Amino acid sequence: MAGVCCGVVPESETAAAVEQTSKSSRRRRMEVRTFKFVADAAVQPPSENGRKRQKLDLDLVRPASPRDCDNAVESSGTNKVNGDQEINEGLNSNGIVELEKELPKFGFTSVCGRRRDMEDAVSIHPSLCKLTSEAQISSDIHFFAVFDGHGCSHVAMKCRDRFHEIVKEEIEACGGEKAVEWKRTMERSFERMDKEIQQSTVDSVENPNCRCELQTPQCDAVGSTAVVAVVTQDKIIVANCGDSRAVLCQNGVALPLSDDHKPDRPDELLRIEEAGGRVIYWDGARVLGVLAMSRAIGDNYLKPFVIPEPEVTITERSSKDECLILGSDGLWDVVTNETACGVARMCLRAQKPASPPMSPDSDAVVRGAGVESSDKACWDASILLTKLALARHSTDNVSVVVVDLKENQ
Repeated sequence: MAGVCCGVVPESETAAAVEQTSKSSRRRRMEVRTFKFVADAAVQPPSENGRKRQKLDLDLVRPASPRDCDNAVESSGTNKVNGDQEINEGLNSNGIVELEKELPKFGFTSVCGRRRDMEDAVSIHPSLCKLTSEAQISSDIHFFAVFDGHGCSHVAMKCRDRFHEIVKEEIEACGGEKAVEWKRTMERSFERMDKEIQQSTVDSVENPNCRCELQTPQCDAVGSTAVVAVVTQDKIIVANCGDSRAVLCQNGVALPLSDDHKPDRPDELLRIEEAGGRVIYWDGARVLGVLAMSRAIGDNYLKPFVIPEPEVTITERSSKDECLILGSDGLWDVVTNETACGVARMCLRAQKPASPPMSPDSDAVVRGAGVESSDKACWDASILLTKLALARHSTDNVSVVVVDLKENQ
């Protein structure tokens, strides 16, 4: 102000300063400066009109950082692609309308934990295949699965590499979405997977890290649980065989979509005894005193007491759906459904910039890594649940998959 009174500042600049006091001018100035900053252009230095002007300019610049600029550019680019996809909806070569939507957000963690060997496996395949409804609208289906091996890892690894292909073949064989009988489709998929395990032999060259290579060629004492989730535009289909589990978080409520197959479950105990088997309590309930689960893929030496038949649940998707959690028993032995839902919700509700979604071509990377994600919040949820299980002294391998189901992703 002293500079203005003494005539140091020219009259033209004084008049400009007075003119900028209007609300419209200030608003226009802020919009221009914000645009220039996001565009990574040089910001003009503040004029020497006193400390108030300098403080205003600093406040405009301070909330952002170079990383924020990069995120803003990436986010706007992603939105543009998604927008173009929605705008370019049209007929394909077969005359079917295809809806190109953003891939679901997910994150998973799979660790050995306190076990000597890693026998868990995770399989994630966004946009596994397309389903066509009677209205000739094509929509994607997405595949998520957790396999918990026992005896060795090769059955779980075989399931990881083959199960999604079998499910895809079974779905495509049904034709349109309305023609898919999901319960029978998943049951056939498990049956085929089990037959492939029975027919396959273990080769030490193909499985250099397989510690059961010195056993019988068929390795009848090896098996794996399987919890498989197929997510469509309007349904969540979960098929479970064993003691892995799927839990849906819906409006803050934990809804189990599968029921663990434990030998002492009343209906499972009855089935085993009717087949001529016994459940012996040896460090927990076990089939013939050996296996701590009553259903699994493989385990040929325990048939017909241990069967590969899954239990299938079909859940209609709702606007209240928040996330889907798949996990091996290394998680569920020490973490309740409600606690897992609470941790996942906390991470998904956190205000963090989302990572760009992964392309379907990166399935091999997803299957081979122990930690992967298409979204930072989902990855945070999966790794936090894993750490919680280890902190609560889980003695098993721990695998966790978190899928964001919110409609306004």
